[in-house]
Amino acid sequence: MKLIDSHSHFDFSEFDNDRAEALIRADKSDVSHIIVSATTAQRWSNVKNTVAQFSKKHLHCHAAYGLHPLFIDEHKTEDLINLKVWLDTEDPVAIGEIGLDYFMDNPNKEKQLEFFVEQLKLAKEFDLPVIVHARKSLDIVLKYLRQITGLRGSIHSFSGSEQQAKQLIELGFYLGFGGPITYTRATRLRKLVSTLPLESILLETDSPDQPDASHHGERNEPAYLLLVAQAVAELRGIDVAEVAKITSFNAQTLFKIDR
Repeated sequence: MKLIDSHSHFDFSEFDNDRAEALIRADKSDVSHIIVSATTAQRWSNVKNTVAQFSKKHLHCHAAYGLHPLFIDEHKTEDLINLKVWLDTEDPVAIGEIGLDYFMDNPNKEKQLEFFVEQLKLAKEFDLPVIVHARKSLDIVLKYLRQITGLRGSIHSFSGSEQQAKQLIELGFYLGFGGPITYTRATRLRKLVSTLPLESILLETDSPDQPDASHHGERNEPAYLLLVAQAVAELRGIDVAEVAKITSFNAQTLFKIDR
């Protein structure tokens, strides 16, 4: 059984003291691939170095480069120009993490939207999937995913409605679920996970953030993806091996990575 962590920030400083050990724990927990998503232009080199250094024989890390909406005040117009260079030379598996966050204080919606749309255009130009962050902004995200046709990708840490989920699936997007589904109070999320087509679901940790219920208040890490898979299996009443097989196939298909 092999699992794919479709969204992690394994390059973050929270892993600086035990990154190699965390990778060993992930390997022992049946994680075969980790998609490492960038947040700012300044961190692209960190992602690149992490992926280069910590891809092992049985566990491979893959880079995604993008400009995260939570750091919108740090982003500069030239970052979009430089992103195009990185996409052209570094062979990432996706553009990410990108999107819109209207939950944050002083969201600067106009600039967020500009950077989001420009990165969607780059995804189309380079034929790459996007890893989308959408908080309090899913309807706007949907609007632009429809306008710029031919896109594919994932909505990471999906928290929208069933209707929004179905609209995204119709567009060919996958929905990412992680630690939040392990909390019994997350009734709406857990219902979605139990009823949506498994063929449209990706598993993720978003580590070091969003740990599962058994690690509440602790640092999250890729090894805990197994607990997410077990929660999905329990909610759907199926074997965890089936969850691993289908969700890993989904990630392989989206990111064009080998098992």
